[in-house]
Amino acid sequence: MNPRLPDPLAPQTLDHALALPAAFYTGEAMLERDRRAVFARSWQLVGHESALAGVGDHVVTDLAGLPVVVIRDTAGTLRAYHNVCRHRAGPLALCDGKGAKALRCKYHGWTYTLEGVLRSAPEMKDTKDFDMAQVRLPELRVGVWHGLIFVAGDGAPDFAAFTRGFDDPLRTLSPKDFGFHRRHRYEVACNWKVYCDNYLEGYHVPHIHPGLNSLLDYRQYVTECGDWFSYQYSPLESDDALYGDGDALYYFIYPNTMLNLLPGRLQTNRVLPLGPERCVVEFDYYYAAGEGEEWEARKQADHDFAHQVQDEDIEICEHVQRGLASGSYVPGRLNPLRENALFHFQELLRGAYREGSS
Repeated sequence: MNPRLPDPLAPQTLDHALALPAAFYTGEAMLERDRRAVFARSWQLVGHESALAGVGDHVVTDLAGLPVVVIRDTAGTLRAYHNVCRHRAGPLALCDGKGAKALRCKYHGWTYTLEGVLRSAPEMKDTKDFDMAQVRLPELRVGVWHGLIFVAGDGAPDFAAFTRGFDDPLRTLSPKDFGFHRRHRYEVACNWKVYCDNYLEGYHVPHIHPGLNSLLDYRQYVTECGDWFSYQYSPLESDDALYGDGDALYYFIYPNTMLNLLPGRLQTNRVLPLGPERCVVEFDYYYAAGEGEEWEARKQADHDFAHQVQDEDIEICEHVQRGLASGSYVPGRLNPLRENALFHFQELLRGAYREGSS
C-alpha cells in the first residue's frame, strides 16, 4: 500500500472521498474476495414473476459460482435450491422451463419433488441405512419486490430491511405487471465493478452519450441513496415513437443489479464476473401490455437505442480497465455533486471487505 495514501478500506466522507485503488479491479485474488465478501452475502436478482407463473415453472442462474434453480412448488410458493444433486453434484436443471413435475438429475436420474425432497434414486433401494426422505436440496431465501424475484443465502440482510425505501422513487413506474420480452448478453473486457461504477454516475453522460443526453435534462438530474440502493432521476423528453414524455428512473441495487425504468418499459441489468477483468451484462427487457405494429415498432426502437448506449458504455469501460491495469493510476477525488451514488457503492464494498477480513 502506498504510504502517502490512506487505508483504502477505511470509511470515507463524500466531501473528501477517493475512488477505490486499481488493485480492487484486477487479479484472481480480488475476484475470489468479491465472491466471498460481496456476492455470497447479498441479494441477487434472478428474474420476474411472469416467468414463473405456473407450478413447476423454473429458471436457472448462478450466484457467485453456486448453481441455483428457482421454481414454483406444488403449493404455488417460490423456492430457490442449489442446482446440485446430493449424489454426485450433477445438475437438476440445465435451462429455464415450464411445468416441471419434479427435478431430475441429468447425471444419474436422482429425482426430487418440487419441495426439494429426494423422491427416487435408481437402484438404491437395497442400500443400507439410506433414507431418501432425509435427503433434501439446500435452499436459499426468496424475496419478491414489485414482481422482481431476488434470492440470497444466510449472510444477506433481511429482505424487508434490504428493500426499505425502494418504493419511494417509483411514482407511476412500477414494473409489477410487465411481461418478459427479450434478453441480450454483452461480454465486456472490464472488472464487474468498473461497469457498476460507470452506471452509478451521470457525470459522464454529456461526454459519452450524446443521444441519451438529448433526452434527459442534465440540469434536473438527481441522484439519491438509500441503505442498499441508489437511484438517478431525470425528466424525459422524447419522440412518441420511442418513449414519449415522462420520467426516467435508474435504480442501482447493491451489488450488481440495475433497473432502468421508462414509460411502459423495464430493462434489468445483471453484472456478473467472468474473470478478474471480464464480466457479462445480462439485459432483460420487460414491457407493459400492448399490441399492434406501432407498439412493436416502439419496442424495436427501444432495443436499438439501448444498444447504442450500451456500445458507448462498453467502449469507455474497457478503456478504464486498461487504465486501471496500466500501473499509472492512483485513486482520484470523487465529484461530491455527481458521484455520490458511486461513493455510496464503494462505501458498501469497503464495509463488505472489512467484514470479510474479520
